[in-house]
Parts: sequence; structure tokens; C-alpha cells
Amino acid sequence: MSNFPRASRGLLRLAGLFYLLIIACGLWAELAVRGPVLALETPALQSAAILANEGRFRLGLVADAVMALSDVALAGLLFVILAPAGMLLAGLATAFRLVQAAIIGMSLMLPYAALHLATTTPGAPQPLAGTLLALHGVSYDVGLAFFGGNCLLTSVLLRRSPAFPGWLGWLIGAAGVVYLTGTALRLVAPSMVAPFVPAYIVPAVAELAFCLWLLAGGRREVAARA
Repeated sequence: MSNFPRASRGLLRLAGLFYLLIIACGLWAELAVRGPVLALETPALQSAAILANEGRFRLGLVADAVMALSDVALAGLLFVILAPAGMLLAGLATAFRLVQAAIIGMSLMLPYAALHLATTTPGAPQPLAGTLLALHGVSYDVGLAFFGGNCLLTSVLLRRSPAFPGWLGWLIGAAGVVYLTGTALRLVAPSMVAPFVPAYIVPAVAELAFCLWLLAGGRREVAARA
């Protein structure tokens, strides 16, 4: 008998597809588009890089928008999937995820403003361009605080549900702790942000595992837990 009385395996795979879009779009926009610009040392180089890669930069904004839209869709799907394990917790988890998506959407104004400055005054260094991209990173980390709360609640729901393996719930919970810690460091101890970066391998592994589990449609049988 299926472990998903309220959610078809197709629904799980659809959730996994949205999760995959979130991961792919988020990583590409952050690492392939904004990251190389922020790595440049001077405002002149940063604004020149934005201008020289205008098309790529705009695609990065589109990727971020797709990520935010997919996050909203995934929030609704996960509510349906996880509500049997706790309606209230699932509702709270959904609310936290939706707030994160809203912050991501609103923060897109910052890189868009950086692009506008670079393209409307070509050839003139725009010190604010790099600053706006850096502020986008801060707003992103603020959003991750809400996602960290979502992860902690989702962790409880996954561990309650016999349809998911216990280790997956613990992994998502660990990801939530990393996200919350990262946001706290960004706000109160910025000098510790860089040394903390390797800890994000935990959320990377956890979210990829959750995504792949959903894409596989779950499993028919999950071993009983002690």
C-alpha cells in the first residue's frame, strides 16, 4: 500500500521538479552571474562587468524570479504533502517559506538597480552598483532566516511522517540550523561570515537529498523506525 494516502506520487514528483528549478536557478544566478561581479575589487570593474554581460545579468534576474515563483508553488505542494503529519506545523512552515519567497522577490530590485546604473551611464564608474549587489546578498540572508524556520518545522513533519526516512528529516533540520546561524552572523558578526561558508555544504546536501526523494516519487515502503 502507498505511504502517501493524500498525495499521489505524481504530486511528489511535481514538488521535486519545482525544488530542482529552485536549486538550479538559485545557484546559477548567485554563482555564475553575481558572484564573479562581486569578486572584482573596484566599483569601476564591477560596473564594467555588469555592462559587458548585460544579457547574462538580465537572465540572472529572470532565474531569480523563476526561483521565487517556484518557491511559492513548492510551498503549496509541500503543505498538501506534509499536512497529514500536522496541519498547524505544515501551515506555519508554508508561511515561513512564503515570506522567504516574498523577500527574494522584493530584493530583486537591488540587482536591477545596479544594472540600471551601469547601463544608463556607460563608461562612468558606479560605486553604488557593487553596493547594491552586496545589499542584495544581505537581504537574501535575511530571507534565509525565514527559510531556516521553515526547515526546522519541515524537519519535524518529515520525522513524524512514516512516508519519509528519518535521516531526511534530521538533515533538513540541520540545514535550518545552518541557515539561521548564517543570518545571525551576517547581522551581528559580519567578519565571521566567510569562515562559516563551508557549513553551507550541509544545506546543499540536505536540500538536494529532499529534492531527489521527491523526484523519485518517494518510496512504497519505509523501514520502521526504532
